[in-house]
Amino acid sequence: MGGVVIYLSSCLCLLFLLFVIKLLNKIWWTPIRIQSQMRSQGIKGPSYKFFHGNNKEIINMKNEMIMSSSPMELSHQIFPITEPHIYSWIKLYGTNFLMWHGSQAELVVAEPKLIKEIMNNNRSFPKREPREYLKLLGNGLVTTRGEKWLKKRKLAVNAFHAENLKNMIPDMIASVDMMLERWRDYEGKEIDAYREIKVLTSEIISRTAFGSCYLEGENIFNMLTKMAYIVAKKKYKLEIPGIGKLLKTNDDIESDKLEQDIRDSIIKVVKKRESNVLTGEAESYGNDLLGILMRAYHSADETQKISLDDLIDECKTFYVAGTDTTASLLSWTIFLLAIHSDWQDKARKEVLELLGQQNPSADNISRLKIVGMIINETLRLYPPFVVFVREVKKEVKLGDLIVPANVDVTIPVIAVHHDPQIWGEDFHLYKPERFAQGVPKATSNNMAAFLPFGLGPRTCVGFNFTIIEAKIALSMILRRYKFTLSPNYVHSPVPRITLCPQHGIQVMLRAL
Repeated sequence: MGGVVIYLSSCLCLLFLLFVIKLLNKIWWTPIRIQSQMRSQGIKGPSYKFFHGNNKEIINMKNEMIMSSSPMELSHQIFPITEPHIYSWIKLYGTNFLMWHGSQAELVVAEPKLIKEIMNNNRSFPKREPREYLKLLGNGLVTTRGEKWLKKRKLAVNAFHAENLKNMIPDMIASVDMMLERWRDYEGKEIDAYREIKVLTSEIISRTAFGSCYLEGENIFNMLTKMAYIVAKKKYKLEIPGIGKLLKTNDDIESDKLEQDIRDSIIKVVKKRESNVLTGEAESYGNDLLGILMRAYHSADETQKISLDDLIDECKTFYVAGTDTTASLLSWTIFLLAIHSDWQDKARKEVLELLGQQNPSADNISRLKIVGMIINETLRLYPPFVVFVREVKKEVKLGDLIVPANVDVTIPVIAVHHDPQIWGEDFHLYKPERFAQGVPKATSNNMAAFLPFGLGPRTCVGFNFTIIEAKIALSMILRRYKFTLSPNYVHSPVPRITLCPQHGIQVMLRAL
């Protein structure tokens, strides 16, 4: 008996020793090795701190910005506000540097030449496995990788094919009309444009991608919004490997409940569509995103088939991406035009000359050159996504650098879009005329200097959808209203899922 006890005790001690060795390798030896290897190649950065890396420094810098007693001045120099750690460390260590998310090495690359190399090489620099805080999106198109990503990408491309986009325009117009009817009650008054645009984009994605009205999707949308706030709070939270998942916070508990409720709500929408087909109320699942996903879910071809979990995760991804991305773009566009009335007048004149009282169409919105310039300058100054992250699974060559395995590569979009060496010393000024001859001329044919929706094979599949939606909404608003910034507006851009105005965008409406 005593021998058995000794044997079991020895096994437990051995297992514990192996756990400690593995833990030390992850949180001490590997970071020190990577830091030394990168420094030998001239890549500097803040030193690695045991276990927490640079997270405490990052949190402190962000908290200083949040707790600042005075609101941010009305300036478009938002890089130091939205990503203060990257801003400070680029100034200190150069365009490319190494920082640490816990024990995870992050190579920050803000040099367009290297960014192009990274974004065009999906094999060597794949999308990183999502951290725990990104479970909001599940295993959808934004976060999935490999063969599964290819299958989902094809489905999404089909959903946002040019012909399908044309068919979505009437629903977009109907949704904007509903919003403008609500605005009749606010003529001559203040309105929160961001809140209104969030409702609009949710209505549009519900109609065009899921075939339901906003009221039917409202519950899903509200729950995803709550999840987005939790996601933002958990971004720099560290968990002890093997232990963190066992110690759940109130946020974790709420997040789990929301995740289950969102799943149940999406299944309800799916079941309703299935029922309509079975009872003969509908001939097919439809050609919208949900219909395309449901055909794949019911497919007999295993190479095309997706699981119910895949279907649910794609719905979550496109609910978030379809609302937040366009809401960010449209809201900041309205903000900028409210300040720069000269460009608001130019855009309105173009809209009235080209569209008159006609509804927007695929043909006439493509001819809105000034509106296009305004949208591009908004995307430059206030990009929806302030950073992109890729990872290095195996040692790889990047420019003249040798990047070791298990390093994340962070591309700070906001840094590139606000780089005076690329855009000139007036980079912080609102100048849509930069794009008068298109993006290539604006960036001196360096397309990696303008990447609001990514670059290369993983460019956002909904890019054209977002631009069409933004042009339609903006042209219809300009035709009916003039707007100026309210004195109550407080400038505070914050990166959550996308870059959004923390306190909304209050504007004064005047009917034309």
